[in-house]
Amino acid sequence: MAAYAIGSITLRSTEWQQEYGAHMPALVAKHGGKLVAKSAPQAMESAPALPQTMIVIEFPSAEQARAWYDDPEHARLKNLRQSGADFSMVLVGA
Repeated sequence: MAAYAIGSITLRSTEWQQEYGAHMPALVAKHGGKLVAKSAPQAMESAPALPQTMIVIEFPSAEQARAWYDDPEHARLKNLRQSGADFSMVLVGA
């Protein structure tokens, strides 16, 4: 069953994005994932506090999504992201 890593991000700086963007797509692909959405969210009901951007990454399984998230190569990229953004992520469809 497909699993979806859904992230919410609000930038504090952009200094980290070039290096992060240069490496993250290959790391996602290494674990069978693909980016399926990345945009500013739009409220459809109620008035929730919204992040600046949301991303959705599809993986063939929850196990592959977790392997991507826990990959040692990801640790450095997580640190980069955390240095310049407020970020949260959930996994659904597991």
